[in-house]
Amino acid sequence: MIEFKRHTLSNGLRVIAHYDASTPMVTTDILYDVGSRDEDPEATGFAHLFEHLMFGGTADVPAFDTPVMISGGENNAFTNNDITNYFINLPANNLETALWLEADRMVELDLSESKLRIQKSVVTEEYRQRYLNQPYGDLLLLLRPLAYKKHPYMWPAIGKDISHIETADSKRVKEFYRKHYNPANAILCVAGNVQPDHVFSMADKWFGEIAPGNRIVRELPQEPSQTERREITVHRKVPAAHLIMAFHTERRESREFYVLDLLTDILSGCDSGRFQEVLVRKKELFSEADIYLSGEIDPGLVIFSGRLRDGAEIKKAEEAVWEELNRLSTGQVTSAELNKARNRYEASRLMSYISAGNKAFNLAFQELLGDADGINTEIERYMSVTPAEIRECSARTFKAGNCSVINYLPESNEE
Repeated sequence: MIEFKRHTLSNGLRVIAHYDASTPMVTTDILYDVGSRDEDPEATGFAHLFEHLMFGGTADVPAFDTPVMISGGENNAFTNNDITNYFINLPANNLETALWLEADRMVELDLSESKLRIQKSVVTEEYRQRYLNQPYGDLLLLLRPLAYKKHPYMWPAIGKDISHIETADSKRVKEFYRKHYNPANAILCVAGNVQPDHVFSMADKWFGEIAPGNRIVRELPQEPSQTERREITVHRKVPAAHLIMAFHTERRESREFYVLDLLTDILSGCDSGRFQEVLVRKKELFSEADIYLSGEIDPGLVIFSGRLRDGAEIKKAEEAVWEELNRLSTGQVTSAELNKARNRYEASRLMSYISAGNKAFNLAFQELLGDADGINTEIERYMSVTPAEIRECSARTFKAGNCSVINYLPESNEE
């Protein structure tokens, strides 16, 4: 049981505190309820751009990293389709430094043309290196608009097109900042060797006078049910063919998420998983085969990703994947398989919560989902999954009409 206390400041900032006496450190994790799904379709990549801009300094703190390092700490951030998350790990007696820095950049971020120009250059270079010039790098750029036709999950967090960042101007950037970076749209979690009452006092000192702003109320276009197979074939300079198959699923908070999470673990969560055993070793069609949940808050995807062996035919390889998926819906997972998947989940959970940083993020994320106590109650949702639920969920999810396929082939195979 992970014990915590929560407090909401008068400006709407939700604060969660977890006391952990086993470490001399503390983690401050501030989660902003903004991701790529909140972007204008004609100006994508802004949430990720801000992940970089937030380290660009303010009038009072020109170099954000410097006071963190002086305090013996480290910091980083990440962005996805739903959230942008910032964290600082440092000795517990320097907690106030972290809160001062986070509060300062929540209201006084330097968004001058010179800072914007630097970070636009960094982000566009990342776009080129990771998505355009990397082998298999454009898979997400291809998959998302294939699988989604209405919902803003149709583009990845890096953005739909590199030109959207290249042409971003300070006016639109400042509007995005004012709209999303405020106390009402954030959750602060502090985990480590510090008492909750002290956390709340320091949070009120540094964040309490910040104008609240408005919590975002979303009215996103809903993705219609997919009823027909979608398929594209592309040819790239890659050493081996790659097969992607994506299926629509329910929301992160749905029962289906937990069923599919264990189901995908049974298929590819370890070396004895069904995909490794059948697709890789027995049939020798793939050199690697994985299946996983995309994990978004709104209805997401379960994605099969497999690299083919030399000489393997991609259609034959896809047929073999379907055989294994159909075996789940027509047969039965064994008690041993299900127990092994449950045990792996529980072990992974226990190991991850050795880290105060992991606890800080997960408390904040569960609070965003509705209740931070989900960090304690979620395990029962996994442990209560039954073989019948796996069979029913498989039959409901793995249907040809619910499938989007990418045949990613080496250029030498092009006809």
